[in-house]
Amino acid sequence: MAAPMELFCWSGGWGLPSVDLDSLAVLTYARFTGAPLKVHKISNPWRSPSGTLPALRTSHGEVVSAPHKIITHLRKEKYNADYDLSARQGADTLAFMSLLEEKLLPVLIHTFWIDAKNYVEVTRKWYAEAMPFPLNFFLPGRMQRQHIERLQLLCGEHRPENEEELEKELYQDARECLTLLSQRLGSQKFFFGDAPASLDAFVFSHLVLLLQVKLPSGKLQAHLRGLHNLCAYCTHILSLYFPWDGAEVLPPRQTPVGPETEEEPYRRRTQVLSVLVGLAAMVGYALLSGIVSIQRATPARTPGPGALSMAEEEEEE
Repeated sequence: MAAPMELFCWSGGWGLPSVDLDSLAVLTYARFTGAPLKVHKISNPWRSPSGTLPALRTSHGEVVSAPHKIITHLRKEKYNADYDLSARQGADTLAFMSLLEEKLLPVLIHTFWIDAKNYVEVTRKWYAEAMPFPLNFFLPGRMQRQHIERLQLLCGEHRPENEEELEKELYQDARECLTLLSQRLGSQKFFFGDAPASLDAFVFSHLVLLLQVKLPSGKLQAHLRGLHNLCAYCTHILSLYFPWDGAEVLPPRQTPVGPETEEEPYRRRTQVLSVLVGLAAMVGYALLSGIVSIQRATPARTPGPGALSMAEEEEEE
């Protein structure tokens, strides 16, 4: 009997099944198609078999990263949400996916990772509390730099030099995109009728983050909340496909109970990385404090508890 497919994704928060845009898209597509996945919701990307999230371990042991590649693999396994779409609807899917990436994704990156107030009070706060020590000290900052680079790539050579002009342009494009999505959806349950497709998974993951998270600086939220059909659309998908995930809160860190043989490779890797980072931090402190001699050996410090044993079909860290 083949091993089950395993999906590794960011854990939930803010009333959502996952706090990450890409993880949300893959989770939603999997729910739409009924793909039999063993889901590992974690807050340490180094526990993923690829070192990134989301990641899929196939039934043959191969590892697939990036949401589009994961969805392509699910389609090959006969879990295809677009099976009944016409050629015209397939073309519309590609067009709207491009629209999301060009017009809405840049604003989501700016809102959660660039806007100083949102980043400090919401984004960094969640990741710093969710990640195990010592990753919570440096990974949020590294993730922010990666998102800044991604935004620069998305904006390309047409990016205005003035930050205020860039922000104004981004939010104007996003408002137009949301209005267009609202008009295209109309009074339908989903974008192509009564059954969800891959486009719905990506639209939902983009919209629900803006809709659900309480942002101190929510410049686009008011516009989205004024588009009532998009709000009802997100609420409908949350209640229908994530009835027990929607009220999810960050689980408290606990001491693992019971055997963890399945988790052992990830736990060992976390321990080694934690020791290396801890040693580097102590050496840096010694140098900055004017301590020249570093002859004293520092014992390896066991990382704080962060992994729970996994026994259910959908498991939390």
